[in-house]
Amino acid sequence: MATHTVRNQPPPYEDQDAWADDVTLREAVVRHGADWATDDLQATGRLVGDAEWIERGRLANEHPPVLRTHDRYGHRIDLVEYHPAYHELMAAGVAHGLHAAPWADDRPGAHVARAARYVLWPQVDSGTLCPLTMTYAVVPSLRHQPELAAAWEPLVTSDVYDPTVGPAIGPGTGSGGKQGALFGMAMTEKQGGSDVRANTTAAVPAEPGHDGPGALHRLTGHKWFCSAPMNDAFLVLATLDPQAAPSCFLVPRWLPDGTRNPFAIQRLKDKLGDRSNASGEVEFDDTLGWLVGQPHRGIPVIMEMVAATRLDCIMGATGQMRHGLVQAAWHVAHRSAFGALLAEQPLMRNVVADLALEVAAATTLGLRVAATFDHPDDEHEVALRRLATPIAKYWTCKRAPGHVAEALECLGGNGFVEESGMPRLFRQSPLNGIWEGSGNVQCLDVLRAMARSPGAVDALFVELDAAAGADPHVDRAIATARELVAAPDERSARRVVEHLAVTLQAALLVRNGDPAVADAFCASRLADRHLAYGTLDTAADLDTILARAHPVLR
Repeated sequence: MATHTVRNQPPPYEDQDAWADDVTLREAVVRHGADWATDDLQATGRLVGDAEWIERGRLANEHPPVLRTHDRYGHRIDLVEYHPAYHELMAAGVAHGLHAAPWADDRPGAHVARAARYVLWPQVDSGTLCPLTMTYAVVPSLRHQPELAAAWEPLVTSDVYDPTVGPAIGPGTGSGGKQGALFGMAMTEKQGGSDVRANTTAAVPAEPGHDGPGALHRLTGHKWFCSAPMNDAFLVLATLDPQAAPSCFLVPRWLPDGTRNPFAIQRLKDKLGDRSNASGEVEFDDTLGWLVGQPHRGIPVIMEMVAATRLDCIMGATGQMRHGLVQAAWHVAHRSAFGALLAEQPLMRNVVADLALEVAAATTLGLRVAATFDHPDDEHEVALRRLATPIAKYWTCKRAPGHVAEALECLGGNGFVEESGMPRLFRQSPLNGIWEGSGNVQCLDVLRAMARSPGAVDALFVELDAAAGADPHVDRAIATARELVAAPDERSARRVVEHLAVTLQAALLVRNGDPAVADAFCASRLADRHLAYGTLDTAADLDTILARAHPVLR
């Protein structure tokens, strides 16, 4: 119809190279010695910018998983069914090493390379990252029990996605079973949430007198949240003694003899976002699990898994902000209003440049934290990881929802419509702030690290002091940071952690970033602080910031 001519609409965002377009990410990968992964990162970047894969992400979210508890005859089966697009996304994620590549690759920067892939992946789908993260994060915890690690780690690090229903490991250690395995986690219970010491799931030895590390136990109880309940095996907290701390157990969905382990999925959670992935409530009733590590030491064992998942929370939130920035940049570069492209209008340029600063800071900090995982024998890096991980997890995840909301607003009414993909991104954006410890939990963990790991504070100031003298705003922020860590208290913990996070971001940008980006970030976040995006001072070099943000803005 003549009245239905389509004009002044952006072309579809497709057939793009998200890796090539992300200057800050590419620079960070080189800086941390992972440039050997460039070919795979480019392949990942092209995948997430490909129209067919973007469509798979849409389908996996519009057709969420469905739980089938019983078959037609009444037998308990506890199957989670997915749209084929989900399996295609999972297979691609595993093939690109998002699930466990660093544990099978001893090249320098392996964790950084994987973290960079993680930043790219939200541009196609975020839900599939949950099972990939759990599998990546389980390895350090599994290694507390060498014989279990020997049996499971080859399956975990396999580059084959095997969704077959059945035992991952057949009779006899390491024989039979599947070509690859994915892990999940079940810690929280409805009465305790983050307070896992309030858990009531109980474990008893399967054979009297056999109750040491690696021994088989029977678990009974209920878990309020089980991440990725369709996976092959899980780390589970349960108590051997109600008066003692929990222990950690490896619980497979299927036993090596081919029988189902009692693992009842009672229901799937109806979640705000993360729709392509399943999260559920599970029931254990004489469920078999192998003790991982020492009895009553389950929290330290599983916290190694949590530490790695927190890294992914940082990178996932960064990737979501990058996705929002890309969509905003694409829109304003092609949409005109009031006689000019939006990208040419001063106020919109200020907004998009401010969004770009946030992504640059999150990317730089996130890859620095990832680099600490590449140096497990370096005292400084280990100490820095202990403090920088919860600091970055708190702040990056806190910034993501507001950032995505502002990016959505750049698209106007188009951004509020499901077809744009922005509502899905917005619903996803709070998840990483909640997953693996909400904001308060992260801040309390920072205080705990300060009190129990004085070397972590020293390591943090080594990083900060390396930027001393380069920018007066940073110098003042470092001085304030010293005052704050001298006598932190719980009530002001969020203020302390926020200041440390922004100061660390600024210091890293001053040392490693583009001068225009570093100057504008320090001025806007450390000195002339306003609460809304788009409030950069007139001295900010918007041309350079925008040109680095995305090629379409050059």
